[in-house]
Amino acid sequence: MDKHKPSDEIIKELDNLLSKINAMEIVASEDFQKNSIKIMRTLIEGQIHSINEFEHLKKAIDLLTLELFNVQNKVKY
Repeated sequence: MDKHKPSDEIIKELDNLLSKINAMEIVASEDFQKNSIKIMRTLIEGQIHSINEFEHLKKAIDLLTLELFNVQNKVKY
């Protein structure tokens, strides 16, 4: 099974996709194309937001784990 890419690398790729989507919007001539581009942009921005929120969640879990170890050590002594 392949390893997952680091979140920084994924966000960089998504930012590149956003740049391409912005370029597509400039040359889009029909309403259908413009609406499709808006949908793609929303999806990409949602992905970036989800990755950032996941990183915050990982940090919170790490802090909670440290606090649990601190409590456990205080209870033992």
